[in-house]
Amino acid sequence: MLLPYTTFFFLVLTTCRSSDTIAVHQNISDGQTIVSENAKFELGFFSPGNSKNRYLGIWFKNTPSQTVAWVANRETPLIDTSGAIKLDNQGNLSLVNGSGIVIWSSNSSASGTNTNLIAQLLDSGNLVIKTGYKSNNESLIWQSFDYPGDTYLTGMKLGKNFITGRETFLTSWKSEDDPSPGEYTLRFLMVKGKYQQFYIRRSSAIETRIGPYNGISFSGRPLITPDAINPVYVSYIVVNQNEMYFTALSSNDTTTVSSRTVVTPGGKLEIFQQKFANQDWIKSITLPVDYCDNYRVCGPYGSCNAATTPYCGCLKGFERNTSDDTSVCRQSIALDCGPGEGFEKLSSMKLPDTENAVFSGNMSLQDCEVACKNNCSCTAYANPNITPGGIGCLLWFGGLTDVRVYSQNGQDLYVRLAASELKFQRKKRAVMVVTLSISAVLTLLGLVLALYIRRKWKKRSDAESSSQMGSADVTLFSLSNISRATNDFAVDNKLGEGGFGPVYKGVLEGQEIAVKRLSKSSQQGLDEFKNEVICIAKLQHRNLVKLLGYCIQGNEKMLIYEYMPNKSLDSLLFDESRKLFLDWPQRFQIIHGIARGLLYLHQDSRLKVVHRDLKAGNILLDHQMCPKISDFGLARMFKEDENEANTKRVVGTLGYISPEYAVNGIYSVKSDIFSFGVLVLEIVSGKKNREFVHEDNEDNLLGHAWRLYKEGRCLDLIDECLCPSYSACEVLRSVHVGLLCVQQRVEDRPNTPTMVAMLGGEGSLPSPKKPAFFFQETEVNSTSIHPLPSSVNGVTLSQVDGR
Repeated sequence: MLLPYTTFFFLVLTTCRSSDTIAVHQNISDGQTIVSENAKFELGFFSPGNSKNRYLGIWFKNTPSQTVAWVANRETPLIDTSGAIKLDNQGNLSLVNGSGIVIWSSNSSASGTNTNLIAQLLDSGNLVIKTGYKSNNESLIWQSFDYPGDTYLTGMKLGKNFITGRETFLTSWKSEDDPSPGEYTLRFLMVKGKYQQFYIRRSSAIETRIGPYNGISFSGRPLITPDAINPVYVSYIVVNQNEMYFTALSSNDTTTVSSRTVVTPGGKLEIFQQKFANQDWIKSITLPVDYCDNYRVCGPYGSCNAATTPYCGCLKGFERNTSDDTSVCRQSIALDCGPGEGFEKLSSMKLPDTENAVFSGNMSLQDCEVACKNNCSCTAYANPNITPGGIGCLLWFGGLTDVRVYSQNGQDLYVRLAASELKFQRKKRAVMVVTLSISAVLTLLGLVLALYIRRKWKKRSDAESSSQMGSADVTLFSLSNISRATNDFAVDNKLGEGGFGPVYKGVLEGQEIAVKRLSKSSQQGLDEFKNEVICIAKLQHRNLVKLLGYCIQGNEKMLIYEYMPNKSLDSLLFDESRKLFLDWPQRFQIIHGIARGLLYLHQDSRLKVVHRDLKAGNILLDHQMCPKISDFGLARMFKEDENEANTKRVVGTLGYISPEYAVNGIYSVKSDIFSFGVLVLEIVSGKKNREFVHEDNEDNLLGHAWRLYKEGRCLDLIDECLCPSYSACEVLRSVHVGLLCVQQRVEDRPNTPTMVAMLGGEGSLPSPKKPAFFFQETEVNSTSIHPLPSSVNGVTLSQVDGR
């Protein structure tokens, strides 16, 4: 019977890790796999699509569907499940069929005396063969990254070694069911001395040109700007006497992001990213995009523009030659290398094919112009480097081909024109400027009155709206600034959506921000909006989220916060795969941070504030995993002499609401203490209070924790994934304090300073009484409650429970 390819196979070795290596004389058969150290990749046998053939390959381990990154025997499949791989004592890795015939080999060998020979699958997806493993003489013999298939992985090199003559490039599969080499390749311009760019070829014919390299990316990817480049990966071009190649490397903070670039059987170049394990791949780029991405579609000196009809035209200073039926572009006035010749600047261009160009990396743009003008054969020049302060000079000789116009993010190209043509272009521009100026003046005069009236109305409207915010000491941003910061609320910048409305990531004055945009269908209205601005504007603490400002203009109402890269606590705590990132020291630090934030709200701030919706979804985590209490839309401010208040409108989240608030509408700082107690028990256990039901006695989380405490088994409550890291003393104290906070009677719960001191290990702890715990929507202490209105934290974008 055929074992599934996901079956784990562990090799028992003494000289290397058992989960990611193959040693000499140890075979792996079909149905067995090797997993990289951190389980990012897996090596084994698979059958693609509907095919029954078997292949040795490497695929991403934690993906919803099998995503193959590399195939060994692309052209020689196994026809059954009898295949096995083995590493001999010379360092050669072989794939043999059931008859013992080698159908694929690494063709590698080690020189000299070989010790500790292994084949190892790295977390980069690279299969390597090494000798002298874990010794001072460890040496690489062979690696799969030198023989890529249809997929580029971070760390691979695409290019050419001028000494050996070996090229590395991507080759598509023949079809989704057949990984043998297809028609399409992605190849670097592998000619010594030529400027770097990529081509997608069909056999030997170029289909699409991606390039040239602009110091950040390739100009054939026009929608990528320096600000929009994903900081997770940094690309490099290396050119020296020995080799020329492209590579992309991960930055230091890329522990969760995976990326792959694929040449499809249909000739597309597609780039995918996966932000977290077990999530679907997100396609970020597909090339070619449109008709103008077809190579040389408009001929020499032609220019393609996907926004016009027809697509093809001629560069400025050129016209169609229809006299000989070739209909190609030619210079309107021929060049004669006279002193009056100069250059016409063309903006937002994809620079021409660099096959006939010469590059100098140490010339300024002015030096580049002089060099081109002094050479009568030079037809154009440009600085390909768009990085700040970047210099460089590309000189083109002969026809300019594969040029296109972009609506944005293109580059400047300077094309050589005759003196009379330059005068004509300047005159034409002058006439156009005059015409446009007259039209603009007439239009302006016609709109002055309307603009004046509109401005007066707008000022009055904005003043009235802003005055509604009271004396909030926080910045009022204009809608235009926020729109610009989020790229006009682009879909790519949307982080998600909560009950408040959509939330967008942006960059404002160099700082990353999160923008909560109140939607028309939001359950929260102007009162909650005003309350959050006024309340949090007066609060400043390292464990409270920082409100940077707000925007209220017309129908638009937005809150602008500091951006929290690690999202909300519940997005980690209740996710089976991501909770592994929360070890016990981090959880204990989060508990203390929330407690300090509550102490500030309840006692140390200028105002006494009751949050009323403290929960895991409203705890945000910054880049250092420091917790910050957020979402003050339901918070209420007390005077110094006030201790509690009463309301007929009970709001919050079931499972965190205290019994006196849920039943009688009475809330106080002790209501937040109850919510904090629930939160502590959730952090220790990794379980949601309202979703947890014990299989034996139907206790919810509070009931289960109380039962374990009475039986002296509090350590049984701890999340199973914390076993290697927890401190028993800290866990026991946390559970004890959590149970003290969720007691039925208000007066039995500790006040905030006492609760913080208890967590800090000060003094002995009193015995808790039976908690006021609830099962689903029924209170165990015989009081029925019902779903209530609640706040939804739009910044954290956590999944909102039904309430």
